[in-house]
Amino acid sequence: MDHALALPARRISDLLSSGLQARVKSKRQAMDQPRSDPDQDLVKRTQAGEASAFDDLVVKYTPRLYGLVYNMTSNHEDTNDLLQDIFAKAYKAIRGFRGKSSFYTWIHSIAVNMSLNFLKKRGRRFQLSLDDVDASIQNDKEFMEATATSSPVREADLSELQRRLNEAMMKLSEDHRAVVTMFHIQGMPHAEISKILRVSEGTVRSRLFYANRQLQNYLDEFRKNPVS
Repeated sequence: MDHALALPARRISDLLSSGLQARVKSKRQAMDQPRSDPDQDLVKRTQAGEASAFDDLVVKYTPRLYGLVYNMTSNHEDTNDLLQDIFAKAYKAIRGFRGKSSFYTWIHSIAVNMSLNFLKKRGRRFQLSLDDVDASIQNDKEFMEATATSSPVREADLSELQRRLNEAMMKLSEDHRAVVTMFHIQGMPHAEISKILRVSEGTVRSRLFYANRQLQNYLDEFRKNPVS
């Protein structure tokens, strides 16, 4: 007998809408990793068959996961579809969750793996928003000087930088894109990323080093040959 739970897709869709409304409160607060696992009670209640407890988890984690998935797919429609699939899978599998990791890590692992499978299967174009570029890049002295001459020039340079960053990200594997998204955009520490991806911290660091080097090469070329 299949003991998996089953949450109607319509209900998940409604809950996603409720969760997304919470995004406007604070993007940074929404993506901060909890210091402890406050979800234990909700998980146990869900495992006992209390669907409303999982509703609370969906509302809580939608802002976090929306940012993660969107920055990997760069498509709102794909993100919404994936979120429904992610929460549906989590709901069906939650009875097998034993708490060896936090629920935060567990749900993020599902989200990352499903997003990676989607990208590998569909070959979607990955785009990195300028608003999400690491602050160290945006605050780089040479970059600021190159893009602050005048408003029209700055806009042209930013547009060109966006194109070059997207091209750089397209040359990275899906696994490298995932690490860049979690570290640079979501602000996750190496230790948490290693748990989510089930790889060593050394692997996380090496992937970041490789990805950052590729992005830096594109930025160096941009600085040497800005839009005129």
